Amino acid sequence: MSQTSKKRVLSGVQPTGSIHLGNYLGAIRNWVVDQHQYDNFFCVVDLHAITVPHNPAVLAADSFKIAALYLACGIDLSCSTIFIQSHVSAHSELAWLLNCVTPLNWLERMIQFKEKALKQGENVSVGLLDYPVLMAADILLYDADLVPVGEDQKQHLELTRDVAIRVNHQYGSEERPILKVPEPAIRKEGARVMSLTDGTKKMSKSDPTEMSRIELLDSPDTIAKKIKRCKTDPQRGLEFNNPDRPECHNLLGLYQILSGKSREEVAAECADMGWGQFKPLLTETTIAALEPIQQKYNEVMGDRGYLESVLRDGREKAAAVAHATLLRVKDALGYSRPL
Repeated sequence: MSQTSKKRVLSGVQPTGSIHLGNYLGAIRNWVVDQHQYDNFFCVVDLHAITVPHNPAVLAADSFKIAALYLACGIDLSCSTIFIQSHVSAHSELAWLLNCVTPLNWLERMIQFKEKALKQGENVSVGLLDYPVLMAADILLYDADLVPVGEDQKQHLELTRDVAIRVNHQYGSEERPILKVPEPAIRKEGARVMSLTDGTKKMSKSDPTEMSRIELLDSPDTIAKKIKRCKTDPQRGLEFNNPDRPECHNLLGLYQILSGKSREEVAAECADMGWGQFKPLLTETTIAALEPIQQKYNEVMGDRGYLESVLRDGREKAAAVAHATLLRVKDALGYSRPL
């Protein structure tokens, strides 16, 4: 199969906080497993990072950190392109053009906007409302066939599809569409990793307590402390799928994925365990699973020249594809080309 015949995948992670197990097991690990089937573009979505209050002093450093973690987790440059979103100006320009064809009420009904706007109150920005249009631009610029998304992002991808269809209907034709309409790629297994402090809530960077999540770069001592203190229940014997024991289900699921065992094997192994026996087992398994990632990350970060060359090459490859799509859209909307 030639590179050009492969379907294209586009995805990214914000450089706000460190990547945690939820990001890794729900997204990046799946990218790595599937990457050789596709032509991949993986970006660090730093433009999205400022839709909520952020720290300008660490934004650039965090963007390089996320790119290094992509490499550390196993992203292969022979089939994948890694770049920083803001390094390709077409993202911002296409977002503006799509703003002008996207009805306001489509954005106002976005669930994530409603939830985050409640938290921010009067400080909510236009950028937070407009986030899905920028996400649509990210995806549509690369003629992506598939977009790996979790359930929380599925509504945004539906909006991306609606925007592409609207542009094609208003400015293109059935025979000559302007934009490719992408499909979601949703993997159920390992798609939702829950908080260590509340098994009913998704593990999140935005959770105010760091004890709620295990980050990929946590030290062995920090991992041990977080697992030791994570929320459990008083029952002995561990089991999957008991709605009254969400923490039990979540921690068993983590152990299953990180150990590489089947659900049946884990259920049998842990059926008679108490938490005092299981938590050290989960700790040891988590530390062992993250050790090679941390080692590779330190190697990449220790060679700044290499990381910069990866991002420079990624920007050039991404820009070539993105600007071709942008020019196609501008032609369709009636803009003159630069003289």
